[in-house]
Amino acid sequence: MVIPSFNEEESLPELTAWIAQVMAREGYSYEVLLIDDGSTDQSWNVIKKLASADHHIRGIRFRRNYGKSAALNTGFQASRGKVVITMDADLQDSPEEIPELYKMITTDGYDLVSGWKQKRYDNTFTKNIPSKLYNWANRKISGIKLHDMNCGLKAYNSKVVKSIEVYGEMHRYIPVIAKGAGFKKIGEKVVQHRARKYGSTKFGMERFINGFLDLLTIAFMNKFSKRPMHLFGTLGVLSFIIGSFILIYLSIMKLMYAQYGIASRPLFFFGILALIIGSQLFVTGFLAELMVRNSAVRNLYQIEEEIG
Repeated sequence: MVIPSFNEEESLPELTAWIAQVMAREGYSYEVLLIDDGSTDQSWNVIKKLASADHHIRGIRFRRNYGKSAALNTGFQASRGKVVITMDADLQDSPEEIPELYKMITTDGYDLVSGWKQKRYDNTFTKNIPSKLYNWANRKISGIKLHDMNCGLKAYNSKVVKSIEVYGEMHRYIPVIAKGAGFKKIGEKVVQHRARKYGSTKFGMERFINGFLDLLTIAFMNKFSKRPMHLFGTLGVLSFIIGSFILIYLSIMKLMYAQYGIASRPLFFFGILALIIGSQLFVTGFLAELMVRNSAVRNLYQIEEEIG
């Protein structure tokens, strides 16, 4: 279990007790990784008490708040189980879903199973309607038929979490990242969504704007991250050809048909602009190719303390 947490001191004892109850009933061997994402309340003290009382619980604390993606990525790298299940720490995800998610990975052979909160208890205007729109856009752009890609309750084969890197705010699109890494069997399960019991949500409306931009980034990275020249070079060559044809046409009109005032026509400036843009795009693609060959994404966050 990998559980990111930010200022959830009230819910952590209840959540871990509930998980332990489910695990004992099912007879699973397990660990619970609680990732404290720079909480400003007493979350870390609560995690330390829980870890000291239960050897199944491990805690990792960030020096400051780096975001859910960093917390998940750290939990993925630290996890040791054959199946990794993530859920939010706010008690809106039910641990009772764990057995069926586990079965879908181990028995049904899924690489990744995403929860679908078919019935939600969030505010309709600020969450439900925007979520439906963005999930629709996600399906169209990514080709992955999931109704709730951003659901925090997910199950993974350990090969998936060890093969991907989650950074920035890309946790919303882990299924897309996994598909780009070659994992094809991605499923979905309707899960229970519970009303928030403690505190308030940590996400605002800006996540929908950022989420759409992140989706475009993921779509680009999956298709062109290893070959950016294929995109920028193609657009650059097309723009350069269009500009060249325009200028050739204008030159013929001037030389063969004695048309004057060519340099003052809007078409002339459009042709020059197309040549410049084409050259810039081609050079951008070339520089991007050099960067791809000589650099890699690095997560720049620091762990302050770790227990368990």
